Amino acid sequence: MRVSAVVKHCTVDLDGPVHYADFGGSGRPIVLVHGLGGSHLNWLAVAPRLAQKGRVVALDLAGFGRTPTAGRTARIGANRKLLGRFLESVAREPAVLVGNSMGGYLALAEAAAEPSRVAALVLVSPAVPTPLGTRIDPRVLAFFFGTSLPFLGRALLRLRAIRGPEVAVRDLMALCCVDSSRIGREVFDAHVELARERAVQGSESRRAFLEAQRSLLWRLVRRRRFLRMIRGIEARALIVQGERDRLVRLAAARALASARPDWRLAILDDVGHVPQLEAPDRFLAEVASFLDLTGP
Repeated sequence: MRVSAVVKHCTVDLDGPVHYADFGGSGRPIVLVHGLGGSHLNWLAVAPRLAQKGRVVALDLAGFGRTPTAGRTARIGANRKLLGRFLESVAREPAVLVGNSMGGYLALAEAAAEPSRVAALVLVSPAVPTPLGTRIDPRVLAFFFGTSLPFLGRALLRLRAIRGPEVAVRDLMALCCVDSSRIGREVFDAHVELARERAVQGSESRRAFLEAQRSLLWRLVRRRRFLRMIRGIEARALIVQGERDRLVRLAAARALASARPDWRLAILDDVGHVPQLEAPDRFLAEVASFLDLTGP
């Protein structure tokens, strides 16, 4: 697959520019929402084939990818509202929201706040509360604890940036995947090139990451509020979970499925946090089956 041949880059003004990638297709809108530190590139391995099921677009949230903050905040509440305005302005009809990690949380929050804008949900290793007693990966715990501290967080992100875009992307993919060599070279190179672009933004991109991360963690520790939110969601949902995900543990996905037994849970064996990049064929098989059942 040649990335440049299938992606049309667009911008919409939502109190500031919002970049999105249009992968073509027709019919129902399918809106792809990236995770913390991610971008539209997180969908390159699957979006062109998803376009067989509808019109596929992948936005960059404020402070991520090619969308600057431009005076806006990257906190979860603000980006949830931005997502809602994007659905209103670009999708223009009830959309299938496909969200990975933080994007999965945002998809849930949007479906709860604006049910008329969401036709269905595909939650890809969604950021949800971890059941008490679940073992957390030591590397993940150390990173998120460190970045949650005011001064240490900025220092850690600066240190990561100093190592260079290619090393930073390689380290991130290694954390998110069971085997990062499964990611296609063209997809990897596209991530490195965008990392070089974002390096120019410096403190702005680091500030956006920390704003989003801290506000997300604050929402995830409020378990009762989260459960009330998901119990009120009307849309059908598919949960696609990597069995060996270090960042969102399998127990968290199982707990989400238990809270909503009407939602479908698909567990991909030997896969990590970004199944759409690490196991695109298996990911697409699960999503295509769900979309066929959901109907146009």
